[in-house]
Amino acid sequence: QVQLVESGGGLVQAGGSLRLSCAASGRTFSIDVAGWFRQAPGKEREFVAGIARSTSTIYYADSVKGRFTISRDNAKNTVYLQMNNLKPDDTAVYYCAAQTIYRDYKDPTYYNYWGQGTQITVSS
Repeated sequence: QVQLVESGGGLVQAGGSLRLSCAASGRTFSIDVAGWFRQAPGKEREFVAGIARSTSTIYYADSVKGRFTISRDNAKNTVYLQMNNLKPDDTAVYYCAAQTIYRDYKDPTYYNYWGQGTQITVSS
């Protein structure tokens, strides 16, 4: 089993920055891909960014390219999401997720483990 705990959410004005952290515990060696997703009220959960453990391959949703940066610290079993130039449309609950066998970065159904989520609210 893998446990994921997000932190770093909050309220920020448009144009501001936040950094999310996702700390993994348990069978962390089994994680192949770590990803960030978000879900706004009334909308489906959507892919934000993903990073492979072994290859450092990174993918971003088009909506966050150039503004968000995903990174990882394997020694700390932690994945980060640096979010800059935040917009009101970025308001959502952000979830960290882990995939033990790489299938697809963007499809949430392939992720085996999820954190509890952290709220990001961007005011205009």
